[in-house]
Amino acid sequence: MKTFFTLLSLTLAIIGSSIVAAQEPHKMTAVFVNEHPRDDVELFWVNHDLAEDDPGRFIYQATIARRGGAHIAQTFQSHEFAYRFEGEMHYVSVDRPNANDEQLIVLSGRNEEIRIRCDVTINSGQGADSLGILVKPYWAPRGAARFLELVRMGYYDGVVFNRVVPKFLTQFGIGTDYETRTRVREYTIWDDFDARIAFEPGFVSYAGSGPDSRTAEIFIVMPGASQEQLARFGENAWETPFGFVEGDVENGPLSKIYSGYGDMPPWGKGALPYYCKYQSCYSLEFFVHILNKGPNSNLIYAEDGYSTYLKNDFPLLDKINRCYIVDEANLP
Repeated sequence: MKTFFTLLSLTLAIIGSSIVAAQEPHKMTAVFVNEHPRDDVELFWVNHDLAEDDPGRFIYQATIARRGGAHIAQTFQSHEFAYRFEGEMHYVSVDRPNANDEQLIVLSGRNEEIRIRCDVTINSGQGADSLGILVKPYWAPRGAARFLELVRMGYYDGVVFNRVVPKFLTQFGIGTDYETRTRVREYTIWDDFDARIAFEPGFVSYAGSGPDSRTAEIFIVMPGASQEQLARFGENAWETPFGFVEGDVENGPLSKIYSGYGDMPPWGKGALPYYCKYQSCYSLEFFVHILNKGPNSNLIYAEDGYSTYLKNDFPLLDKINRCYIVDEANLP
């Protein structure tokens, strides 16, 4: 009998410790990024053990600089933070840690979108236009923050549209400066959570090569993409849209960017079976793009990628003259 009660006590102790362990909050890291164009923000941790009118409810954490300033906090899942903007308190919860127990949160107040303008050449440099992109931080916080960071540093200025395939995608993001593009290429970011957002023509996402592989290369879904192709976009974890092109996608600058070189290797020559499955195989225009061979990304990344390779072999490519955040354009 004594042995029975001893075993029972041990069993209850184990069960009790398991319950306590299950109730312990999950430790994680939260990264807060302030994307306000003009104002620094003060970040507070919200103590829910205190009443709403208790002055000690909001515990100061940090002042985060505007235009991409960041603060890293060690916290627990489901904890709540707050920040004040234009006299209004905004609340954010850390409740979606990734596999590395980390979550990035973009602080943007009431702004659900951030407007980007890219001045581009069209028709092989014979004309000029503006490509407007609306960034949606809540679709893909990590991807949006990285894109805004690169725009602010002028990374996309002068970059060519190196992969342009009608009814499929337009791709850009290999910087003009060798040292910078090499450094940026090595700095990958983790994937965002799948927001289950269906792709449409004009949607903007990262071009990656595997899980957590996003760097700086961006693609835009072209007008006329088939429903089968639209359904394929987003199948990979790194293909989470973070924005979309403003205005008339069908007749805007996207349709005027030079596409005569065709797709990049290995999707140029020999890619006909792939495209016949997901695109139309019966237009002369599409056969031209399949049979041609566009720029090789790896050769663009080489030291002479812009100075020799693109200049000599692909002189007709259109490019981005300048990309900037509209609300920050005239700020000191």
